Amino acid sequence: MSNPSLLCVPYRFKTSKLYSQIPDSGLGDFTVTRTTTPTAGQATRVNAQGLIELVADNVPRLDYPLGGITAGCPSLLVEPSAQNLLQRSEEFENAYWSKSLGVVTQNQTIAPDGLTTADKYVANNGVATNSPIVRTFTFAINTTYTLSLFVKKADYDTASIRLSTAETPITANFFNLASGTATNNQIQNYGNGWYRVWVSFTTAATVTNGQVQLIRDAQVRDGVAGIFIWGAQLEVGSVPTSYIPTVASSVTRGAEVVDRTGISSLMGQTEGTFYLDMSYFAKGSTGATLWLYIIGTPTSNNIGLGVGVTSVRSIVNGQSDSLSTPSTANGVKIAWGYDGSGVVCFVNGVQYNLPNGGNQIITSMNRCVIDMSSAGGTRMADVRIRAIELYPTRLPNTGPNSLQSLTQ
Repeated sequence: MSNPSLLCVPYRFKTSKLYSQIPDSGLGDFTVTRTTTPTAGQATRVNAQGLIELVADNVPRLDYPLGGITAGCPSLLVEPSAQNLLQRSEEFENAYWSKSLGVVTQNQTIAPDGLTTADKYVANNGVATNSPIVRTFTFAINTTYTLSLFVKKADYDTASIRLSTAETPITANFFNLASGTATNNQIQNYGNGWYRVWVSFTTAATVTNGQVQLIRDAQVRDGVAGIFIWGAQLEVGSVPTSYIPTVASSVTRGAEVVDRTGISSLMGQTEGTFYLDMSYFAKGSTGATLWLYIIGTPTSNNIGLGVGVTSVRSIVNGQSDSLSTPSTANGVKIAWGYDGSGVVCFVNGVQYNLPNGGNQIITSMNRCVIDMSSAGGTRMADVRIRAIELYPTRLPNTGPNSLQSLTQ
């Protein structure tokens, strides 16, 4: 039976370091870098109690599933750079937000971070249907944006969040907190009655009169009934990334880079197996792919994963092969076996043909890296690494301790 020479199931860490379980000598430990500007430590994760918490720069983000609603082990959260373009992301009573048709009362209930920082919005008595919190915004042309907001029922069951310009009519996400549903399923349950909802739109070649609208179309407008809100975020891209809190300026979370060099002794040089268990949101233009993970060198002797809108792609020595439709529910368990006859790939227990990369020959390996700095904010987000394994031998295709069994 072949045992892994490197095994990392994210669990133990410290600043700039993610420890591997095998080997225990430290040779397989990964270096982690990530910064936030202008304020350090504004990246977030969901902790074991299901609460959103700040994580210091360069500290690995071990994120727990579904806000602690579903029991499970943490995953390593890695993302490309993203910027929350809004200010006062938790301060809706501030003059930054226009509330001409309603009232915000601050710090009314416990927020998703476990603190009493969530505000309550109440539409004025007798106002028309459209009674939102509004922020005017200058959008760039021909650009995709995503607006997200945490919401919890106080009295309202239903409302919407919206983005608009004069040239791009209102794009809305209507959500129902009683049923936990929303337009295009753009909703995620964070526990304790909190949901994160989001909406995306793409601007035209001309942009005027841009608006961000929160809590539009509230179902009750009697001056008493309302809804709890927290954590507004506007970012470039088509899915929401992890929450970035802001105060008096926008904040940029840098990309994660998780790297281990100089480990040729742990890696099969002419034969071996590489296994990755991960989940993600995919985004980008049709057919676009990007490097997520490589072993070896950036230009040759590498195996990696590419992601586009409609496919997961195996990339071997730069040769790309489409594998499957991306899964955001159960993720991807993928394994490559390589030797002198070429490369074989299994995804979720199924072997995939590699007409382009299958005949590539690997001759030397020395590095493992997850480099989200090149991922691009418009392409990928919310990547969670559950396990990384390297074997110095090429596992068989099927049977016990095989590529198939590893990925099932």
